Amino acid sequence: MKKNFFEAIPDDPEKEIFETLIDNRHVRIERIVSKGHRSPEIGWYDQEQNEWVMVLRGEAVLSFADGTSVHLQMGDCIDIPAHKKHKVGWTTPEEETIWLAVHYPNA
Repeated sequence: MKKNFFEAIPDDPEKEIFETLIDNRHVRIERIVSKGHRSPEIGWYDQEQNEWVMVLRGEAVLSFADGTSVHLQMGDCIDIPAHKKHKVGWTTPEEETIWLAVHYPNA
């Protein structure tokens, strides 16, 4: 069934939206919608699988436990290895940041 990636996005989401598009034992693909959202100050994402993310609209900053950060703009992508602790430090407050996230295991 045909679906448009940019349809059915709320104008002003109260919290970040995670929508699973594909999920099987090999890969999980998500659409994530942020609008001025960020991860809590305490804690990190510490995932069992690798995560490749791309910003399709908006901007974001990913912060890592090692003190580095990456500013992602529309079209930018990054591959985050499993167990690399990270969090969302900032997303554009005036427009939605729309992410495509692919979670996959090591080969």
